[in-house]
Amino acid sequence: MPGENLSRDEARERAGLLSVDGYEVALDLRSAVGDFAGEGPRTFRSVTTIRFRSNEAGAGTFVDLVAPSVTAVSLNGEDLDPAAVFDGSRIQLENLAEDNELVVDAQCAYSRTGEGMHRFVDPEDGEVYLYTQYEPADSRRVFANFEQPDLKAPYRFSVRAPEGWTVWSNGNEMGREARRKGGGGRRAGELVDGVWQFAETKPISTYITAVVAGPYHYVTDTYERAFADGSKLVIPLGAMCRKGLAPYFDSDDVFEVTKQGLDFFHDHFDYPYPFGKYDQAFVPEYNLGAMENPGMVTFREEFIFRGKVTQASYERRANVILHEMAHMWFGDLVTMRWWDDLWLKESFADFMGTFSMVEATRFTDGWITFANNRKSWAYRADQLPSTHPITADIRDLEDAKLNFDGITYAKGASVLKQLVAYVGRDAFLEGARRYFKRHAYGNTELGDLLSALEETSGRDLATWSRSWLQTAGVNSLSPQVTLSGEGRITELAVVQEAAESHPELRPHRVAVGLYRRAAGGAIERYARAEVDVDGARTVVAELAGAEAPELVIVNDDDLTYCKIRFDEGSLATLRERLGDVSDPLARALCWSALWNATRDALMPARDFIDLVLRFAGRESDIGVLQMLHAWARSALVHYAAPEWREEGGRLLAEGALKELRLAEPGSQHQLTWARFFGAVASREADLQLLSGLLEVSGGAKIDGLEVDQELRWAFLETLATYGVADEAALAAELARDDTASGKRHQVRCLAARPSEAVKAQAWAQVVESDALSNALVEATISGFQQPSQRELTARYASKYFDVIERVWSERSIQIGMDVVRGLFPSLQDSAETLAATDEWVASHGGAAPALRRLVVEARDDLARSLRGQACDGAAGR
Repeated sequence: MPGENLSRDEARERAGLLSVDGYEVALDLRSAVGDFAGEGPRTFRSVTTIRFRSNEAGAGTFVDLVAPSVTAVSLNGEDLDPAAVFDGSRIQLENLAEDNELVVDAQCAYSRTGEGMHRFVDPEDGEVYLYTQYEPADSRRVFANFEQPDLKAPYRFSVRAPEGWTVWSNGNEMGREARRKGGGGRRAGELVDGVWQFAETKPISTYITAVVAGPYHYVTDTYERAFADGSKLVIPLGAMCRKGLAPYFDSDDVFEVTKQGLDFFHDHFDYPYPFGKYDQAFVPEYNLGAMENPGMVTFREEFIFRGKVTQASYERRANVILHEMAHMWFGDLVTMRWWDDLWLKESFADFMGTFSMVEATRFTDGWITFANNRKSWAYRADQLPSTHPITADIRDLEDAKLNFDGITYAKGASVLKQLVAYVGRDAFLEGARRYFKRHAYGNTELGDLLSALEETSGRDLATWSRSWLQTAGVNSLSPQVTLSGEGRITELAVVQEAAESHPELRPHRVAVGLYRRAAGGAIERYARAEVDVDGARTVVAELAGAEAPELVIVNDDDLTYCKIRFDEGSLATLRERLGDVSDPLARALCWSALWNATRDALMPARDFIDLVLRFAGRESDIGVLQMLHAWARSALVHYAAPEWREEGGRLLAEGALKELRLAEPGSQHQLTWARFFGAVASREADLQLLSGLLEVSGGAKIDGLEVDQELRWAFLETLATYGVADEAALAAELARDDTASGKRHQVRCLAARPSEAVKAQAWAQVVESDALSNALVEATISGFQQPSQRELTARYASKYFDVIERVWSERSIQIGMDVVRGLFPSLQDSAETLAATDEWVASHGGAAPALRRLVVEARDDLARSLRGQACDGAAGR
């Protein structure tokens, strides 16, 4: 990553000097196919013409380009010496005119890390697939440009592609030039290579331009909408995936959600979709969930399900589709000026993704998932030493890369949910409409949005913004209940607390719910009051005189962003009767609060696991159940006292198998318990059962459970971890599933085997070599780190601290992040590892700030684990 960073100050200076009129980008991708015997990386030709203006004649600036070589550079007709002006990441320009034309002819490298122009070879059929991924700053790996979000411009792309390929970009296809073998005119059926020409885009930022190319399976549809003035909007829809995934591609469902989303956003935004067509590509080895390239959205192909999945998986895909669609307005039409205001697009898209999903699709329980799953991500991020305000201080591109986190996404979305409750839904949406119309195709900062919302709500949002957007940390809200001798509430107060490191007490609009047993035994709400919590203690006067509750939830209906705490009576009720809480959102909030208490060392891990074993089998919401399984496993691995882990693992496996056998045959609950059992099985009898379930004939059977290919790999990872499935068994399984997905699974399983030689090989493949693609790096790291193999990987703790600075300097930032996060010795959870981490941090003050941040975050997770283990150990004595 040396020399590739861009600072905020540099970007601000360049934006003050330049304005960009347009780009013409010509790519020749024919080199993507065929044998390659050259030295260095496989490359493609990229020719870029940039027309731009300078408000200071004679000034100098630079253009961003990360490429192995530059063939030619010309500025205003004058040829420049590439060796003199190009340093590997920038092209220096001097003596600018008022109006300028720059032409750069470069050889750019195909990527195997998911950054820039990613090239993937499908092991199933040998076909090559390409796609681009840029955010925050990797378009410079594909064409020369001014790589910052506030230098927007229109783009014209042309792409020469191999025979049999199709190419897509942001704009509509305008035409294709074909050439016959031996030269000649345009004749169908004799196409050897073609140039795909695309319409000029609207002004957009560099990081959301896109190219997708290859023999993709492509399906089309159309969205139509009539407006009150008699006009009609027609949007061509497309969806694509690799040919090998075509049999599993449920494009009808993708299009259904897409149309529902377009209806919703047109109904509420009053600004027609501005980018022409709407293609959605599901691509291999993708680092993210998805990316909002206008007219050409890209998704990870894991959203195409090869096996049976639960409703939660379809809900997650719908949420991501709608999240990316919201970006067409929040982020693409109106874009943040610099990455400080990343929240202006990501927080809004995260909020609008759930908001639109609940109101426009079949996934009407989306706010339960948001409360239980999405906010969990935010709570963790907001308690790390690296926590930051939603409007963050982003000094450079490395800072920006790390700030695509739970604060920018999920906390920001939670705060917007609070804002809607604060200013009202109508005022919020009207503010958004004015914001779009006022700043269309432009760039904005925090004040621009607040100004629009203040106009429509009539509220002064400066204080709200300072508390919620410009300070870090999460508050805790607890009930304080005083009862009369007659069993009625004399006073109920909400107590607000903050961490010493971030002492801000914020205004919260909350609902306080009172619950008790009803006829039939269910615990139901019988009283509710909304109140503005402000300061350390707020009395809820409306609830005075109510009958004594068995359970008090201080953020009922999940209106605000906070950690919920319980009074002693409420906690006692949950310990005995959590499964009786009838409302699924209230129940999800209780589970989330109990998990936060476990992470905060306020509840022993064994107590949380006991709650899961006693009540998870009654959980109706499948997404909540899946989170409970993840939390229970995390509690065992990270927060349980070491001396209790074996017992805890036995209890979890027994409980999972019991619920698996009790679940309705063929149900999504059965599948979820099967996956959990496969993840926690460790005893010989359990491993024998997993092996039997894998036998095609004559093996073990559980009524209704279909062990499809994806479930087979899940079971095989556990069997490989305990040495039951050897290399030959995994090779045989790959032969059965010789696909890209199968290869990733096999690589993970191979790295999971309990052998010193296996671990040494996995370490070398990730740390000492860059031969693996991003997806296989991720799979290898996942297999390497196994909780049951702590002793086997102990010697790599010291090695980790020896190599991470070198890895960070030599590899791309994405791979660097994967290695630094994934190989941190979190399983060596001891005071010695904590001390080693502290020593590295203290002695590497000059390391890259982004690298130090990752290590400090991992150190905090480790310290939290040790506190949790101490709490759990005390409970066992």
